[in-house]
Amino acid sequence: MAGDAMTIAARSLLDQMARHHVWATERLLSSLEALPEDDYRRPCGLFFGSIHGTLNHLLLTDREIWFPRFASGRSPSLPLDAELERDRRRLASGLIEAAAQWSDYLEGVSEGDLAGDLHYVMTTGQPRTLPTAATLLHVFNHATHHRGQITAAISLLGYEFLPLDLAYLLISERAAQLTP
Repeated sequence: MAGDAMTIAARSLLDQMARHHVWATERLLSSLEALPEDDYRRPCGLFFGSIHGTLNHLLLTDREIWFPRFASGRSPSLPLDAELERDRRRLASGLIEAAAQWSDYLEGVSEGDLAGDLHYVMTTGQPRTLPTAATLLHVFNHATHHRGQITAAISLLGYEFLPLDLAYLLISERAAQLTP
């Protein structure tokens, strides 16, 4: 019975993180709408250069690298700084779609798969085996890390941004539950 409760807790946490991934991505993109093109593409010390470069990295890792590893067992090898989408509106649309795919994936994944291992090949060619549930958490944490970099850049450029913390999503979900 303890194993069943643990699996239920893990699935609940992953579902929550998938919801946060979509919510935070939408809020970040909303905050970026007011940014002029020059600031959006300006090199600002992020690992992938600009806000645009970092958003492309997020699309690449979410849609082209991690999702195929989980959903189809494929391990694409792509440069982590590849520009998948030059147009910022199409990039934003792709990011929202990529974030939303995780909730759909989680609906179809079995408890056994979540409790098992993910076998994949890193972009450097090295084979890896990691726990599936923890690696899913990594995917969501990776996106949070880069969203945090982008919000720091937005702030340094002198613009406002919406808060992205998980607690704000939980507060809004709780308020929605309490509203008749």
